[in-house]
Amino acid sequence: MRVLVYRYNSIYEPDVISVFKGFGVEVLEETEEMNNKSITSAKRVELVADRILKANEEKDPLLFVFSINFFPAISEICEKLNTMYVCWSVDSPVLELFSNSLKNKCNRVFLFDKSQYERFHKYNPDNIFYLPLATNVERMDSVVSSITDEDRKRFSSDVSFVGTLYSEKNDYLSLSVDEYTKGFVEGIVEAQLPIYGFNFMEDALNEGVVDSLLRNDPKAAILINEENSLEPVRRFYASEMTIGKHISMVERIRTLNMLGEHFNVDLYTQSDTSVLKNVNAKGTVKTLTELPKVFNLSKINLNITMRPIKTGLPLRIFDIMGSGGFAMTNYQAEIPEMFEIGVDLEAYGSMEELVQKCAYYLEHEDQRNQIAQNGYEKVKKYHNIKNRVTEMFSYIVGKQ
Repeated sequence: MRVLVYRYNSIYEPDVISVFKGFGVEVLEETEEMNNKSITSAKRVELVADRILKANEEKDPLLFVFSINFFPAISEICEKLNTMYVCWSVDSPVLELFSNSLKNKCNRVFLFDKSQYERFHKYNPDNIFYLPLATNVERMDSVVSSITDEDRKRFSSDVSFVGTLYSEKNDYLSLSVDEYTKGFVEGIVEAQLPIYGFNFMEDALNEGVVDSLLRNDPKAAILINEENSLEPVRRFYASEMTIGKHISMVERIRTLNMLGEHFNVDLYTQSDTSVLKNVNAKGTVKTLTELPKVFNLSKINLNITMRPIKTGLPLRIFDIMGSGGFAMTNYQAEIPEMFEIGVDLEAYGSMEELVQKCAYYLEHEDQRNQIAQNGYEKVKKYHNIKNRVTEMFSYIVGKQ
């Protein structure tokens, strides 16, 4: 049994490949895009078609082609060559999901955000599935078990956050919009910021503001293809791709500055941190070999979910818990479906509650450690990546 994994350097690829191999699957890898980020859709088609045709000439043809996130070009060539295409979407927002290619019968598309799933499932109901993310607990265990005294000095924290501030990924900052649009957007930002578990940004936009945002965004004309879209994507692009990243930047800066007024806060990021006060900027950490150590050695690990992830849980939550760390996250609607707040992890619904809970758990070590242990055990038993890939295979086999 063989599969072809199309790789582009997603941090999730090695863990999925490891599970595939652990199941006795022979994994072939197409790696051109890992080193060539300017690759075209036509080149993707050429690369994948060549690998499929060669495999079909051999005794053991491909079971399916797999990728992290959805690539319309790969779906199209798989449809033509009658080959199953499996992908697991781990990001949001994802403009590619609006492609008409999503309706191809060859697809087996797995989406981690339930609101995202509910939006797209209707376009290919037999072949689009909901599948939350998970972590590789065995890999985390191996890294955590190698923690040294030097690691403890370097990575121990009271409150830590690992991630981008989105200041370098925020196209809105470079747009020359009129004062009305600017005021409207800032109004949406201020209204959305204190609300967790519900995203109304897309519904709040009027067409005049959408026009203004898109007219001033040079990327919009390139990325938005209404002719090949399942539904109009102008409003989605303006709200999630533009405002969504902007509000994520504002939220992260405000949250970290507020926490820095009360606690010793460490930040691991490659973003410009000059806007932060009383926050210890500690540079970047290596995802596979150092990140689990940060999570394990921090008393409180903060997760601030990017706002376009409307209901689902980002990978960061599972990685923190899978490393034996204490997770403090903003409230997301899907948390109660997988974890018990106050038992497996902690969640906050306001900035005031975040400060109060951080203060409490920094003073109550036994409770903090027990919650971290409970979270670790639950992730290991129910939310390990092996469990998720097993579920994925059950859908794949059932739809052959």
